[in-house]
Amino acid sequence: MKTKLFIITPPFTQLNTPYPATAYIKGFLNTKNIESVQADLGIDVILELFSKKGLQDLFQVCSANSASSLGSGFRFQDVGNEISDNSKRIFALQDEYIKTIDAVIQFLQGKNPTLALQICQEDFLPEASRFAQLEELDWAFGTMGTQDKAKHLATLYLEDISDFIVECVDENFGFSRYAERLGRSANSFDELYSALQQEPTYIDSILISLLKAKIETVKPTLFLISVPFPGNLYSAFRCAQWVKQNHPEIKISMGGGFPNTELRSLSDKRVFEFFDFITLDDGEVPIEELIFNLENPDSVTSSEVEKRFKRTFILENGEVVYKNNSLKHDYKQAYVGTPDYSDLPLDKYISVIEIVNPMHRMWSDGRWNKLTMAHGCYWGKCTFCDISLDYIKVYEPVAASLLCDRIEELMLQTGQNGFHFVDEAAPPALMRALALEILKRKLSVTWWTNIRFEKSFSKDLCLLLKASGCIAVSGGLEVASDRLLKLIDKGVTVEQVAKVTRNFTEAGIMVHAYLMYGYPTQTIQETIDSLEMVRQLFEAGVLQSGFWHQFALTAHSPVGLYPEQFGVTKKTELIGTFANNDIEYTDSTGINHDKFSFGLKKSLFNFMHGICFDYELQDWFDFKIPKTKIHPDFIFNALEEQNDFNTKPNAKVVWIGGKPSAEIFTKSKKGRNWEMMSLTFHDKKESFSIQTNQEEGNWLIEILNKISVSNPKNYTFQEVKNDFETSLEDFELFWYSKPINTLREFGLLVL
Repeated sequence: MKTKLFIITPPFTQLNTPYPATAYIKGFLNTKNIESVQADLGIDVILELFSKKGLQDLFQVCSANSASSLGSGFRFQDVGNEISDNSKRIFALQDEYIKTIDAVIQFLQGKNPTLALQICQEDFLPEASRFAQLEELDWAFGTMGTQDKAKHLATLYLEDISDFIVECVDENFGFSRYAERLGRSANSFDELYSALQQEPTYIDSILISLLKAKIETVKPTLFLISVPFPGNLYSAFRCAQWVKQNHPEIKISMGGGFPNTELRSLSDKRVFEFFDFITLDDGEVPIEELIFNLENPDSVTSSEVEKRFKRTFILENGEVVYKNNSLKHDYKQAYVGTPDYSDLPLDKYISVIEIVNPMHRMWSDGRWNKLTMAHGCYWGKCTFCDISLDYIKVYEPVAASLLCDRIEELMLQTGQNGFHFVDEAAPPALMRALALEILKRKLSVTWWTNIRFEKSFSKDLCLLLKASGCIAVSGGLEVASDRLLKLIDKGVTVEQVAKVTRNFTEAGIMVHAYLMYGYPTQTIQETIDSLEMVRQLFEAGVLQSGFWHQFALTAHSPVGLYPEQFGVTKKTELIGTFANNDIEYTDSTGINHDKFSFGLKKSLFNFMHGICFDYELQDWFDFKIPKTKIHPDFIFNALEEQNDFNTKPNAKVVWIGGKPSAEIFTKSKKGRNWEMMSLTFHDKKESFSIQTNQEEGNWLIEILNKISVSNPKNYTFQEVKNDFETSLEDFELFWYSKPINTLREFGLLVL
């Protein structure tokens, strides 16, 4: 029987763009001519709930609940008699919410931009507790346009309704996660299993009604559920449970980021009351083998003792068994196909704005096509990272030309030119090749990605990336301490990070830093010194965004695998029967790092908005801290310009500007005449001219044409030098002259 696949992402991940896993799998299945349909049940549930009918039903249920126990077939949250004044206010204003909700959702979908004018008058939307923060954020509105301000107000409006749902309807609700608590560090399946034995919640009932309709329409034989995060886990099990109960003939498989990291030692057989298969790591071959087994149930011959599986858990003879006996190798990235977003309601995703963090705003605002430059991480050494797992360990880049083919294909398919490259760390050389290919093809794209703060991100490379459409990068500064960066094996120093972030910033590319505190053996002094480094980086203007994370010990990282090397002791060596990733531990320092959380995050909030640099670090904490040992000008000194006269002979020389117009004139000095040339260039912002003697001018026109980014051949610095010296003399004197320095500011790049 021919297999038909239905692939879903269960609630909830992002509101503004689809999580890409299902699109990646569908793209691969297309290369095999295997029929599949995908759905993002997260956005489907949100749009069902946040609609006129959805809110009418919600408030009606709340009203009924106050008078009866509801014989409605779903579980309603018992809030007792203690309902907050905020929820009472929202309930009292229900007609205003019902009246405005459809218009607001359409506005956030980009379909009703004129509503911004009404929203900004601040007497259109009903307001509850979330709007109380507006007075604190008045300064931010001064920098926002009408559309952005309206988006932020509409976001607060949705968050008010969300608060009401959490208090009165379903405590597990969240826009980007659902019942996340049940999925985090769930070493035992007991709590999640117990929750699944209860009646569905109100949110569950919406999810199941949507799932029912889709299953009846698609009629799949294989149901794939991608679970990227703990906040998708409960909903994944609810979906699987309903399908098992109502369509037992459909086989169900789970894959995705959560099982890849958390379920590698799974042994609880109750999981297989819900799922038939759980696959790990890259999904292409595991799914291909499942399809073969389902389509060929009698394929096992006498010489084959069992069906073939790739990295798959199944239940066999009442026990959980891990099967990895497939003879197929994983596909190279060139053969996995272009992600396919068809079936997903791309015009219905909603963009929201939370002011606090510029990079986090990019996650929640705008539609991004997701692509990967390289599978895995080219560095693969950071000791806090899951470098023992294939999704990090197996590094394989995609050719720049193929990446550009996929970019063009996705632009045609989705109508969107925004791309988020979801790499662990995008390789600088591949970023350079991709940028050159984008410029050669004259594509208009906007893109951002995650990087390491490599010294190879020179000023010229950053200018090239900007010219190709790069608008932002995020990277791990982690613990801003050279001792700890060495212990992490990060391969960077704070001084290097400062110089690289300056290069990005001066090119006009926003920089977000991932920051970490509480790393094993980190002292209080090092925490305070890290904060001072971060303060100086923001004060210098080379960082625009950041976020502090507290260190978490994970099972598959070097710290988790060899804790004794990092001064860490695991609290238990027991391996849970369900999820195993986050590990409880004690640090040899005995420091309670939790207490630094509030001060670190509050100071960062202010630094991101360009204020409070003159505050004493002590002002951010309500307990005594040591004075920083970092020199107050450490970052300033690190950023002092150093001229580099050591251009590598094999460096690529590229001209990304346009063709100049030339004018010859005569220059007289002390009775002598020189034939001179004036070259005028026009870039998008301004026009500028340079002057050289005629011979050098003619050579310059010729060489700029040769090294133009639109030409297929790349020229090295040595080749440019040799070309000059065939007819002229003293290349170095010419290369470091004022005309060339001017061109270096306007698109003559050495890469």
